[in-house]
This record gives sequence, structure tokens and C-alpha cells, in this order.
Amino acid sequence: MDYKRLAQETAQEILGYNQDTSGWKVVKTSKKITVSRKASKRFHGNLYRVEGIIPESTTKLSEFLYKPENRVTWDKSLKVYNMVHKIDSDTFICHTITQSFAMGSISPRDFIDLVYFKHCEGNMDIISSNSVDFPAYPPSSNYIRGYNHACGYICSPLKENPAHSKLVMFVQTEMKGKLSPSIIEATMPSNLISFILNAKDGIKAHRIPSGHGSHPNGHSS
Repeated sequence: MDYKRLAQETAQEILGYNQDTSGWKVVKTSKKITVSRKASKRFHGNLYRVEGIIPESTTKLSEFLYKPENRVTWDKSLKVYNMVHKIDSDTFICHTITQSFAMGSISPRDFIDLVYFKHCEGNMDIISSNSVDFPAYPPSSNYIRGYNHACGYICSPLKENPAHSKLVMFVQTEMKGKLSPSIIEATMPSNLISFILNAKDGIKAHRIPSGHGSHPNGHSS
């Protein structure tokens, strides 16, 4: 598989979602974070768009979101986030295992995703991810293997305050298993808002020098 080409195509797809302003329905707003959705063209489910402001420069925010080393220290939705294959300096394959969701009614999933970083004009960065087959990590009986259709973040300087960033995130996750779509629709918006709040807290803690000595694969709580 030409992973690099797929990564570049996924980034373009995310850029397309960002430019597409029609058909979005706002489903939740909380703490200045807005979650919208529309029907996904990739699977029988929803494409979610999440928007928020992060009080950090775009360069630092993008680096923070892209680097796998500190992900489990702040992303409370994950048990494991490991880079399993580095393709080049801006492309890698990662294995993630989620926590359970919705008071345990959604059991943990695992994913194999191709992650790619692309710097664009206007100091805008795209970090895309898309599930792939990776023979070294076949599905196991321990977890249901989920599938992320083109997902990603777009980080750009806030026009009125370039020292802060606008973060737009796109998610279209096929959870697999025998889940009712209504359970996913009921829980996804709150989980996405929690993710942005966790990222805000995480990047704030990351600025404090004492936080730099933590082990990259710290145990999840």
C-alpha cells in the first residue's frame, strides 16, 4: 500500500470538509466549543465537525496534537497510543486503544491509523488520520477493531489574535460491533467536547517545565 499517497489524499479530504459550509447541523455547544454533524459520504453514520479556540500558537498546538509521545498523558479517551511504524518525519502509523464510553455501554476499541502532518499557506496546519490495514498489527480477539474514515484537525491562527489558534476537528468513526447508532449519536458530541477541553488542559500543562520529564507512554488512569 502506498501509505504516503493515501496520507496526502486524506489531508486534501479534510481540507475539503473545512471548506464545505453547507448542510451542517449544530448538535451541541458547550464552553465555547461547537459540535456540528452531517451525514458521512464514507459510511452509514455521521461526519462530526468540532470547533474551538485554543490559547496557544498554531505551531505549538499542531506539534502538540501531532506528537505521539505525550498523547495518553492528556487524552483521557485513550488507554494506548503508540507509533508502530514511522514512514517519514511527517507520516506514521499508530495503534490506539480507547477507554470504554457511555458508562461502559461502548466497550474499548482499537484502531490502526495512518497519521500525517501537512503545513499549508497562511500558517495553517492539517493533521489527518485514516484507518489502514497494517499486517504487523492484525485485529485481535481482545478488542473490536474500529475504523476511522478520514479524520483530522485543522489548526490556524485566530484572525483577531494570531497568538491563539482556531482548532477545527473532523471525526467520522465507524465503531463496528453491534452498537445501536442512537447510542453513538447520543454520546459522541459530549466526548468530542471533552477531547477539546482535555487538549486545552494538556497543552497548558505541557508549557510547565516540570511536565517534560514524564514518561511518553505513561500509564492511563
